[in-house]
Amino acid sequence: MTASASISTEQGCSPLTDGTALAVARGTLRLFFRHDMSGILEVPLPNGRRADIMALDSAGRITIVEIKCSRADLLGDMKWPDYLEYCDRFFWAVPSGFDLSLFDSEALWPARTGLIVADQYDAELLRPAAIEPLSAARRKAETLRFARRAARRLTALADPDHAAELGW
Repeated sequence: MTASASISTEQGCSPLTDGTALAVARGTLRLFFRHDMSGILEVPLPNGRRADIMALDSAGRITIVEIKCSRADLLGDMKWPDYLEYCDRFFWAVPSGFDLSLFDSEALWPARTGLIVADQYDAELLRPAAIEPLSAARRKAETLRFARRAARRLTALADPDHAAELGW
């Protein structure tokens, strides 16, 4: 896949083929899997924010990805710096055809943030993210939260009735 590839955005397209966040997430998770990273979607953070993707690599580093599917969404988002205190690396992920020049703006911290272009099948890492290591205490807390959330989601798949009773 290349950054210049395009995804159809015609009316009636499947959520996995129209450049939506779900399609971008799917491709990004496939990229991460090839890099020995395991991720989960929609992860609430202690500060009340919600990461689109949080992933853990084999070295225990935590990566957060913020997915943007429109220029307006990107330029109107002022909350993304709140994610930085919960990850070692931060990436933007966007669908193919997105105006990538926007990510060169100093307002989006190009020296600190990475950039991924994705579709429903795959993703390409266009700019690596700088590693800003978490403190040991924060890493432990976030790794445990990640593991427990992943386990709860697996439990809910195995027993959806019980998960509903618990409000998961």
